[in-house]
Amino acid sequence: MHIQLFNTLSKQKETVSSREVKIYSCGPTVYNYAHIGNFRSYLFADVLNRTLRLAGYQVQHAMNLTDVDDKTIKGAIALSEKEPGKYADLKQALAAYTEPYTEAFFADLKTLNVCKFDFHPRATDYIPAMLDLVDRLIAQGVAYEQDGSVYYRISEKKDYGKLSRIDLEKNKTGTRYNTDEYDKDDVRDFVLWKAEGKEGVHWHSSHGDGRPGWHLECSAMIHEIFKGAIDIHTGGVDLIFPHHENEIAQSESGYGDGFVKHWVHCEHLLVDNKKMSKSAGNFYTLRDLLAQGRRPEVIRYFLLAAHYSQKVNYTADALHQAEAGVEKFYGLLARLDRLQKIDAAADATLAATAKEAREKFMAELADDLNTPRALAVVLEFIRAANTNIDAKNDQLSSADLEVIRQTLTYFDQVLGLIDLMPKAQVGDDLQQLLAERNAARAAKDFKRADALRDQLLAAGYKILDTKSGSHLEKV
Repeated sequence: MHIQLFNTLSKQKETVSSREVKIYSCGPTVYNYAHIGNFRSYLFADVLNRTLRLAGYQVQHAMNLTDVDDKTIKGAIALSEKEPGKYADLKQALAAYTEPYTEAFFADLKTLNVCKFDFHPRATDYIPAMLDLVDRLIAQGVAYEQDGSVYYRISEKKDYGKLSRIDLEKNKTGTRYNTDEYDKDDVRDFVLWKAEGKEGVHWHSSHGDGRPGWHLECSAMIHEIFKGAIDIHTGGVDLIFPHHENEIAQSESGYGDGFVKHWVHCEHLLVDNKKMSKSAGNFYTLRDLLAQGRRPEVIRYFLLAAHYSQKVNYTADALHQAEAGVEKFYGLLARLDRLQKIDAAADATLAATAKEAREKFMAELADDLNTPRALAVVLEFIRAANTNIDAKNDQLSSADLEVIRQTLTYFDQVLGLIDLMPKAQVGDDLQQLLAERNAARAAKDFKRADALRDQLLAAGYKILDTKSGSHLEKV
């Protein structure tokens, strides 16, 4: 099975033809906790990785950590001023400032069951590679020094703007940007190596003491890790310009053509149809949502339920829908554990239904990672499986039970829900109430049986009466 992805550069779907795939995903700037919009992009990278592996590709995947840029340096300065004399220099303060957010990022990935990537390069570990790229660009005549900093001259790159479709005629030739981020409507030469005084965060170089520009970091790390061109580069749509546009310029000028085959970008996440912002009071980190009682598996399902290329709207209703989907998935898994296994022949119709569902699931994902349609296939299979079990009065052959379980496990290689499934823990007091209810029912004391049922409902559990016995399930 070959995977097709929409390439931002060509504006069309393209087949990922190489069976050995190298991927680079832009990760967090570790100056604060990542928000849920960030995690949409990270989860997209996770789904891409899982889908490629399920389709038989060999994958090498890197997701970077930006631990030196304007924002992290600002935080390091504030930390050093808060604790004067504690740090030998600002580089030490920078490491102290970014480390807790780095650890939090990895913890958050684990919380959402994002798969482990092969590489997590930190920018500060690759300074020599970055300086090597600066020297290459100067040697190629596309970079120049000015007041201790080094800039990329975009007028030397004739196809600059090909990713973001910017109009270079509006370029202010000879003017420069010394900041890491700027607006698409005001394109200028961008900084590769930023001069810093002895009191700032700096590394020594032949160009003077300074530190790398944000855009330089990813180009150098990609080359250092993969030793050449890569197949797929992912990130949020907000990174198309200037970050990814500048990566292309640097890498193609410094290392040669063929930097990235497929550029794939994830759209924004909105909150109640509004852009997230702290001033609007709708800015949420993953930790904020967990503190509100949101479940990790529901957040993951919610993010899977919209196509990565479309904006997704975070609302209470959308979370309720996601929760319903999760409960259907978990509900069938729990039902399989309660079923009575019987000695019977395998159901050929059920096996055919499962095989068709697996094929449809993979086909939807192969078509530009269409997760909403893949989830629709999953829910249809769950409905069909429950109907089959109902018709057999909760009695299945071992073969049929295994067909259903293996199909759910197949889906989960991409969905990643089973590892997040809460362990069923029903207290002894509730089990005692269930036993008393069953005894009352057997004695035909239906009034008491109903009262005990209502007591269990009030505690948040409903009773499921099956051929294999009575069980409690969380409402």
